[in-house]
Amino acid sequence: MTEKNLNQQFGVPLGIYQERYGALDPEEASRRTGVPFDNTLNVFSLNVLGFALSAAWPEFSLNPQEPGCPKELYGGKSQILMIRYLTEGVRTEPGGSFLSYRELPWGDVYDANFQGRCRARLAFGFGRKLESFKKACRALGGVPYTKGDASFDLPFLPGLTVRLILWTGDDEFPPQSQWLFSDNTPLAFTAEDVAVIGDVIIGAIKELSS
Repeated sequence: MTEKNLNQQFGVPLGIYQERYGALDPEEASRRTGVPFDNTLNVFSLNVLGFALSAAWPEFSLNPQEPGCPKELYGGKSQILMIRYLTEGVRTEPGGSFLSYRELPWGDVYDANFQGRCRARLAFGFGRKLESFKKACRALGGVPYTKGDASFDLPFLPGLTVRLILWTGDDEFPPQSQWLFSDNTPLAFTAEDVAVIGDVIIGAIKELSS
């Protein structure tokens, strides 16, 4: 996805997001999101899918803090996601249940898009490559789950979990995937954001499975 299309998808140019980010109160953002802020270095310390990143403030930049971090985690899509989380998101403790995409606020409106954009892409990309999928999920801090032919709980952000379940299919049925989100997700991200989270996760899995 090009930067132009990414901006159009969110309906707001990247520059507007950066202006909003520069105007935020970093101490308030830290309390609201649980993301540590160093007021000496003027950086937020994020942990995205098990990798440490720093977000500079007030001029935004997102940078990996350890080797081997997938580029997807600090590219354009992740940059907008992190700006939106720091400016609008709220961290709450998960209640222990998981939601399908359709169960997110407005998720039913975007579900058909999410089906092709995330569920089908993951299923057909990795439904017959389970070992590659498992390798990548472990590298992203994933914890194995017990459903499907392979499944993992991925820590997109601390306390915010995405559960991926894969079925390989057979001669009669194609591969399938299911995506579930910890029940605190709606306070952190909108349904549109969550679809972009899916893009980021699939991109990172592709990078780490090669």
